Amino acid sequence: MLFRFLQTLARFCRFLLISVLGFRFSPLLLLGYVKLQDENKHNRESALASGTDAKQPEAAENVTSSSIDFAVNSVVKVFTVYSMPSVLQPWRNWPQQESGGSGFVISGKKILTNAHVVADHIFLQVRKHGSPTKYKAQVRAIGHECDLAILEIDNEEFWEDMIPLELGEIPSLDESVAVFGYPTGGDSVSITKGYVSRVEYTRYAHGGTTLLAIQTDAAINPGNSGGPAIIGNKMAGVAFQKDPSADNIGYIIPTPVIKHFLTGFEENGQYGGFCTLDISYQLMENSQLRNHFKMGPEMTGILINEINPLSDAYKRLRKDDIILAIDDVPIGNDAKVAFRNKERINFNHFVSMKKLDETVLLKVLRDGKEHEFHIMVKPVPPLVPGHQYDKLPSYYIFAGFVFVPLTQPYIDSTLICNCAIKFMPEKAGEQLVIISQVLADDINAGYTDFKNLKVIKVNGVQVENLKHLTELVETCWTEDLRLDLENEKVVVLNYANAKEATSLILELHRIPSANEYDYQWQS
Repeated sequence: MLFRFLQTLARFCRFLLISVLGFRFSPLLLLGYVKLQDENKHNRESALASGTDAKQPEAAENVTSSSIDFAVNSVVKVFTVYSMPSVLQPWRNWPQQESGGSGFVISGKKILTNAHVVADHIFLQVRKHGSPTKYKAQVRAIGHECDLAILEIDNEEFWEDMIPLELGEIPSLDESVAVFGYPTGGDSVSITKGYVSRVEYTRYAHGGTTLLAIQTDAAINPGNSGGPAIIGNKMAGVAFQKDPSADNIGYIIPTPVIKHFLTGFEENGQYGGFCTLDISYQLMENSQLRNHFKMGPEMTGILINEINPLSDAYKRLRKDDIILAIDDVPIGNDAKVAFRNKERINFNHFVSMKKLDETVLLKVLRDGKEHEFHIMVKPVPPLVPGHQYDKLPSYYIFAGFVFVPLTQPYIDSTLICNCAIKFMPEKAGEQLVIISQVLADDINAGYTDFKNLKVIKVNGVQVENLKHLTELVETCWTEDLRLDLENEKVVVLNYANAKEATSLILELHRIPSANEYDYQWQS
């Protein structure tokens, strides 16, 4: 009973629309901040910022009345009608709901906002400051990992008197910043001021990735998401999330991340993602560990534990290699590198700012000898996707068994063990396919408790992904269909009877189709 109650609570929490930062923010996602603080302690430092040698200007000089007047003519309010897919019943969507956020105009007649403001949208409108008119908008590009989206409006009237904001630089520590947007509590544009607390590698809640972010004490409230953070007459970043476990801690997406997103769109016509080495590693802060791997007294670095077989690093690096430097920048035993002045940041920031198929130069210690390797970097999809937006989840139904690929949203909704998210794929397109539920029928009597179990084989053939499982089932030529599951469980079905029962089960449950695939993810 307790487990069922927790399951129900998790489902309710997942789809309850919580107005945090003006978007659908799952309570489980909010709690994730607290968990991630423990998971990523080695990625965090108390005072990381990106200053220069020049003296910092006073707060009053950074945000003036003229800069405020300039910025308000760029800020817009975004109205979103959206419908989220059901994770546990992937053939249907939840009823449509409404939310709001902020955005602002950039060059090229584009509007920049947060991805979470427009995720799962079915209708978008935008209203500019001082106007009662709402204009229909379309999403031109979206990057859920970096929580950014580009909107376009095909109406010349909208663009009259709109001033595009220019991208500035990363602000210095303690530099004043003004955040513009449309938070709850009113309908007109709001401006809040604060100071930059730190600049560091931070978990992005919406996409589940870790990228550079600015921390500020400027109030970032529900509805501020997508609004610009202004220093002088330039945009220093995009407001996007807050830390629910602390007071007066909000986060801004900095311009290097924004430029990377925009450059990918301009060069390729679509969002290209953020590159990674795709390795797991541990810190080398223990002197006994360093001595064991023959590190000299002046050497620092990180120890490779595992390498994704789909990455270029897999061809050149090995388990137990020590990465000493990246692009001639030494890596500390805490996995951090010199950022600017005396500031330090996680080395992965250098990798994430690379373009697709660019290379990084790694200095590696292997068996006491130093080597150098040029590693090509690219975005590598994880075995268990961390998010699933703007599309129906993939599924396949046969004889009442509902097969789905394992995803982080599914794990969150069912409270099953999330240990699988740390696994790495062995081949391209690989998925962990599980039985999510069994729609009861005579054909599956005795199997209805076989839920949340991985499907390992179909008629003796190893399952690669959901599409492969579907092909194996649909092309079965034997009298019986056998499924081998985890925990040594076995399902045997008379194939002809199961095939006939499938149509009746679909009709009974008003399910329009036996399958739905995310072909783009499979490619």
